Amino acid sequence: MTITKVPLTKAVMRKEIWADDEPLVDTTASLLLRSKGLERLQKKRHQKEAASKQQATFLDLPSELILDILSLLRPSDIFTLSQVNHGLQNFVLKDASRIASAVIAERYSILTRCFPLPVLLENIDKEAHSALLDDERQATHLQIHKKPYQHVQTPDPRTICTCLTCMLAWNNLCLLVDFVHWQQNLEQGEPIPMVPRGKNPKWNQKLISANATVVQKALYNTLWYARILEQHLKSTVGSIRRHGNNAGNKRRRFRMTVKDAAAENDAFLSRSGPPSMDFPFHRDSYYMLEAYLPNRGWNSEVNGWVYMPVTQHDRDVEFVKAWAKRRREVAAEAKDLKEVS
Repeated sequence: MTITKVPLTKAVMRKEIWADDEPLVDTTASLLLRSKGLERLQKKRHQKEAASKQQATFLDLPSELILDILSLLRPSDIFTLSQVNHGLQNFVLKDASRIASAVIAERYSILTRCFPLPVLLENIDKEAHSALLDDERQATHLQIHKKPYQHVQTPDPRTICTCLTCMLAWNNLCLLVDFVHWQQNLEQGEPIPMVPRGKNPKWNQKLISANATVVQKALYNTLWYARILEQHLKSTVGSIRRHGNNAGNKRRRFRMTVKDAAAENDAFLSRSGPPSMDFPFHRDSYYMLEAYLPNRGWNSEVNGWVYMPVTQHDRDVEFVKAWAKRRREVAAEAKDLKEVS
């Protein structure tokens, strides 16, 4: 039998070859364009897009969140932050009262009750203005400044209320600023320059005027008030530590731990400790002054401190108004008697 050999066509041969090979995978990739001109155009386009996008800043956060963040800072840190740019400065100035209130509530809830702010005269009932500014009352009833202190400047009666509560508040705040000024001397054991009796050198005039300026700023901006409280807390912590390191000083003092000092708040001052009975009338008192916290007393019944009521100022103003009314009545009676006689 004859076997006829069938010739293989190209199609059949190609099919057999494909059948024996593995499947093809398309690995075609786009060519990478390498053009300096194109790179420059792309770079310019990216720079333009980046410049057109608004950069997110701290002030883009919600206002309430910013206030919560600022309330965790010290007043000195807030002042520093306000100097970063105009935006932060305007925000701090606009909401200074809210920020300061939050900081004081968080850090200085005790100090703010010991050192209330004097009230501005413009915020007092107009009916009481004439009585508060009366010359006779200024001369006879304000014996507290008849002989001005060497370390406290006499307040302007046309600016602040001169009732007894406000006068004591002014004196205390000026004292705090002055006490801070001499902390370096106390820490280093250097004597504080004394002012001779009856003298008032220029350096002391300049110092007490600067102290009064700080207190005046606190009357209009409560962040300055919080700053004064911050500095007094720092002075108090330093004084307690300094006297505690003195082995010969066995006086009773507030218990303060390292953790209390590091917390930078006045919570430890709620513990039992020596009361502040007297105003430091002279800078000589600074050497032994530790925790000056007036306007409160320890109540053993409640086992805690009792503070001066916030209504005391209103009562003092009513007392001044009552004094002026009695004075007018006496003057009217004297006039009637003179006319009758």
